[in-house]
Amino acid sequence: MIYKSKDGDISLENLTRLYGAAVIDMQGEIAEMSLEWFDLYGDKVVFKSFVLVFDYTPPGEDVRDKKVLEFQTKEELLESMNEVAQFFQK
Repeated sequence: MIYKSKDGDISLENLTRLYGAAVIDMQGEIAEMSLEWFDLYGDKVVFKSFVLVFDYTPPGEDVRDKKVLEFQTKEELLESMNEVAQFFQK
């Protein structure tokens, strides 16, 4: 299965995790936080972007193998998440 994103084709084979997150700057530390966390505490940090993470890292591996799509709005992120979800509902 291939998802055709605005940044190119992304394989959905061998995914171990797929998740949306907010990238924030909290006192100089850049981190991915859950969307739920961001909804609760987003006003206390500097927002950078929303991301959709396609993680292919096998369990127990230390080196991350992932592809990340970046969005400026939560609506754009949710739209892409819905598009990807369609592949798994077939």
